[in-house]
Amino acid sequence: QVQLVESGGGLVQAGGSLRLSCAASARTFSLYAVGWFRQGPGKEREFVAATNWNGGSTYYVDSVKGRFTISRDNAKNTAYLQMNSLRPEDTAVYYCAADQNSGRLRTIPNYWGQGTQVTVSS
Repeated sequence: QVQLVESGGGLVQAGGSLRLSCAASARTFSLYAVGWFRQGPGKEREFVAATNWNGGSTYYVDSVKGRFTISRDNAKNTAYLQMNSLRPEDTAVYYCAADQNSGRLRTIPNYWGQGTQVTVSS
């Protein structure tokens, strides 16, 4: 069982940056793959980025490649999503997710955070 708490969302102008954090409760955080999803207004939740247990492998949806970077610090039980060159279409609630199965993480992860709002103004 792992609890996830996101932070770092907010309002930013287009072209700006934000860093989201995902703090995990599990002492065995390093056993979990971690990812980020988002749900924009009137849209379905979509996969954004994921990393494996040690951060050695990362995956991104095409629309954020080159702009977003996922990372993790297992010593701090925390994962991050650095978001640069933000666009209005990045506006969404961003959710942290975790699963011990890295394949399942990108589709139906077992654990979710409550989400943090990111709003990008034009």
